[in-house]
Amino acid sequence: MKRRLHRTLTGVAVLTAAVLAASSCGFGSKSSDDNDPNTVKLLVPSYSDGAHGTKALWDNIISGFHDKNPGIKVDLQIESWNSINDVVRTKLQSQSTTPDILNIDAYSTFAKDKLLYSAKEVTSDATLADIQPAFAQNATIDGTQWALPLFASTRTLFYNSELFEKAGITTPPKTWAELTDDAKKIQALGGGVSGYGLPLGSEEAQGETSIWTFGAGGNWSDGGNLTIDTPQNLAGVKAMKAIADAGVTQPNPGATDRKDVINAFIQGKIGMIEGLPPVLGMISDKNPALKYATAPSPTETGAPVTLGVADHLMAFKKDGKKQDSIRKFLDYFYTADVYSNFVKSEHFIPITKSAVTALADDPVTKIFAATLPVAKFYPSNNPKWGAVQGAIKQQMGTIAQGADPADVLKKITQAAS
Repeated sequence: MKRRLHRTLTGVAVLTAAVLAASSCGFGSKSSDDNDPNTVKLLVPSYSDGAHGTKALWDNIISGFHDKNPGIKVDLQIESWNSINDVVRTKLQSQSTTPDILNIDAYSTFAKDKLLYSAKEVTSDATLADIQPAFAQNATIDGTQWALPLFASTRTLFYNSELFEKAGITTPPKTWAELTDDAKKIQALGGGVSGYGLPLGSEEAQGETSIWTFGAGGNWSDGGNLTIDTPQNLAGVKAMKAIADAGVTQPNPGATDRKDVINAFIQGKIGMIEGLPPVLGMISDKNPALKYATAPSPTETGAPVTLGVADHLMAFKKDGKKQDSIRKFLDYFYTADVYSNFVKSEHFIPITKSAVTALADDPVTKIFAATLPVAKFYPSNNPKWGAVQGAIKQQMGTIAQGADPADVLKKITQAAS
């Protein structure tokens, strides 16, 4: 869901001088607050920038919470998606710097290490009942829900309809063969325009990769065990390498981050990308004159499937003194009006029943909610998935630089062992 989820946490790292230096940043320097049961430390990633972006949204939520709960203080820290994993690893070195509430995608490692409250311990029954069952299940391990879904994101093909017209393309592609053929036609227009945006840089290579492996019938899990090096996943990775080798993507796809591909599409420099809900708002803000449309993600055979991502909120138990303050804040956040405004402003798909009703006419909900029935999700309830995500981010870009897809999958598989 930067956005989403991206990202990986593979356990607590060994202390180094760099880690010790970094631990003085943010609310980590206010260790006295950790002894105050009425101070909640909230660590979140930035999903959007600007005057109305993530920081402003959280500031407004916290201000409203303070008005209703004057005895409780919420201390906010925001990090980029590129840095938040390192920040969390650093902060977990000490209880005094560990956040009370964390927003990120992967939660299972922390649950396995018994660091978290269960969702039931820090939210009311009414809040839990409002969460759509499929998302609650994705936050559950062995019958216990350990995290609270924040919001959902799926992917769909965004295409530049003006470039399509110039290239003589009348319908969006449904298969990879059609995608490659259309990308060649767009690339042939020249003028620095690329046919397809393939972001395999370290920001979120697992997202683009999953779109292709799922599109070949693959999965990252069989329900219990991780399944990395499979024929279907290999077919998806080979197809990514093939479109990169065809020369119809942006330059250096192996090192290009998703945000750069999105920005290039908004500028009219890329014909097609796999986009997520916030792209709608980004286009509206940055280039409202852009002529574009959306279509289902192309797959190997044309059978519909897409990547679904759910980011989560999780609460660290530590000495147990802050449970009541955490519960009050989380219940406030998930009230229909507060939560609906947050999700709408960040342009994601809501995961509560009340918010789905409240946002029924929202453009994001209209376009993307329909993709949820064919979405496959990361196996975020598997404690080893965090390490696999990290390996995909590190390794997958090398296929655009000559690496063999089978060798890359074998290296990624080692991360799950």
